[in-house]
Amino acid sequence: MDTPQYHSENGLPVNRIKLLPEQVANQIAAGEVVERPASVVKELVENALDAGASQITVEVKAGGRSRIRVIDDGHGMSRDDALMSLERHATSKITRAEDLASISTMGFRGEAVPSIASVSRFTLTSREAEAEAGTQITINGGKMISVQEAGAAAGTEVEVRSLFYNLPARRKFMRTEETERSHVQHALSLMALGHPEVAFTFRHNDREVWRLPAETGEGASPLERRLNALWGDGLRLVSIDTEGVLPKRPFDEEETPAISIRIWGFIGAPGVSRSNRDNQHLFVNQRPVDNVGLSMALREGYHTALMKGKYPVCCLFLEIGPGEVDVNIHPSKREVKFHREREVRRFVANAVKEGLANYHAQQPTNHEALATFTTADSFGLAAEDVTIQPVAQQKPLDMDFKEPPAPIPKDDASPLIPQANTQTDLQDPKPLLSAPLKIIGVVGKLYVVLESENGLVLMDQHAAHERVLYEQLLEQMEREQTASQKLLLPETVELTAPDAAFLSEQVETLSRLGVGISVFGERTFLLDALPPFTKVKDAKGFLLALIDELKAVGTGVNSMRLGEDVVTKTVCRQAIKANDVMSDPELEGLLKDLRQCSMPYTCPHGRPTLIEMSYAELEKKFGRTV
Repeated sequence: MDTPQYHSENGLPVNRIKLLPEQVANQIAAGEVVERPASVVKELVENALDAGASQITVEVKAGGRSRIRVIDDGHGMSRDDALMSLERHATSKITRAEDLASISTMGFRGEAVPSIASVSRFTLTSREAEAEAGTQITINGGKMISVQEAGAAAGTEVEVRSLFYNLPARRKFMRTEETERSHVQHALSLMALGHPEVAFTFRHNDREVWRLPAETGEGASPLERRLNALWGDGLRLVSIDTEGVLPKRPFDEEETPAISIRIWGFIGAPGVSRSNRDNQHLFVNQRPVDNVGLSMALREGYHTALMKGKYPVCCLFLEIGPGEVDVNIHPSKREVKFHREREVRRFVANAVKEGLANYHAQQPTNHEALATFTTADSFGLAAEDVTIQPVAQQKPLDMDFKEPPAPIPKDDASPLIPQANTQTDLQDPKPLLSAPLKIIGVVGKLYVVLESENGLVLMDQHAAHERVLYEQLLEQMEREQTASQKLLLPETVELTAPDAAFLSEQVETLSRLGVGISVFGERTFLLDALPPFTKVKDAKGFLLALIDELKAVGTGVNSMRLGEDVVTKTVCRQAIKANDVMSDPELEGLLKDLRQCSMPYTCPHGRPTLIEMSYAELEKKFGRTV
């Protein structure tokens, strides 16, 4: 079809495609870069961090709708650099296209500052440390108003007023003052967590919300102190720090260098979770990121330590070569992609899993094991006919208890209450099962009452036995293949071409699970055996469900985690039930078996096996606290 022609009054053709004015182009770019006041704060603070600032102050009024002010003590800018920073795609962080493959700075596009200036009343003041005077530039809606010398401290100050005043449609979509303030505070908190060595001050409506001093020191201690300041006391976290080397891929050349990787930070201890991902903070090379693969790997690492519908709590830092991660995905720079997505996910999942296991075992992390990356780990299906060890019949454990606490005095000063600790010890919390536990009795024919050095402990005998049986089944799966039950009439299963190709790669895995499957044609498979614990009449439906589950999990993390619900239901049926009376030796045996588990604090469904109430909590409930 011919393109319609447009003509001027004199009959000459008129070009329909024209170059947009710079101001309009900036406003369009602002629609992607500046979504709300929090976006402005994020971009300006990132520039301050790239400028080497050691102290950053953020002042906001009316949630950022009225004014945003960011002050830093970085290296500042000369007059020429200040003017150039207001030009689109002007930046000091990259010089050529190849630099995009190894970005190590927070910003790099050169779009943020001119985009912000085009949709606000904008003032930039900056001075280099060695300069006698600074430069102040005023812009309204992208139009230059003035450029003049100004007295200023070394560093840069940016004031943004009346955000989106010239874009009424965009301003209309901003939320309430409190909502916008919370978004600003969240964005700033992420920056503060990612850079504990930098001091941050946040003020809203001339009221100081928080003041965070610069944290110094080796290891994770600065992050620990920054977490204490932002998250407060009472959250039990476990420290992890794992280094490894990503394995070479089959198509890598011999001279391909090894890729070093490290993950460190804090994860929630067993039993610590939330109903959403708000307390799940992931950083890649100190940049806060959103990555579906990392979130899946985190949940994969927790596995049965989480209940359905719950999400882990974490503040984790992934360090990897800049060339191995692409941050140029979205203008916000929050979305990233890894060149070795599968290997990175597997590394993170194994590191988290090992960290949780070490929390109980109190053993140093096996860094070499985490860098091995086997194709399948210990998770998988288990058969009902596997011999399950009964709860051990043995003598009571040798409980090496300290002297019992003194009787509670009549005055308010109780010796049972520990000294107040204003700083929560996030690093290396003491696992409950690492201390002696004395069995007192059973209440409700279900809950075992125990006494620890710190207070009262309740154990759910059903949940605890589920965990013991579950791990015994997994151990059996590691040692031998699952037995199969032959079908009287083998069934043929015809799949779509993509599903057939996918299933062909999983035949060995399914065989290990007790599923007899073989290729019977281009897109047809013969199903002749199922695991003995399956009680399904629809064998074909069972196979299709397993395929869907495997595809949902993703082979890059854990290809053996199939039929997990079947496994947990199996041990649930076989575990000791409520109202089952257990003798003292049986209770002692159950407790001992639970101590030997790698993840003893939750059942396979993620429910807690143990609940502790400290003496301090008991004192509070009985009104004995001051």
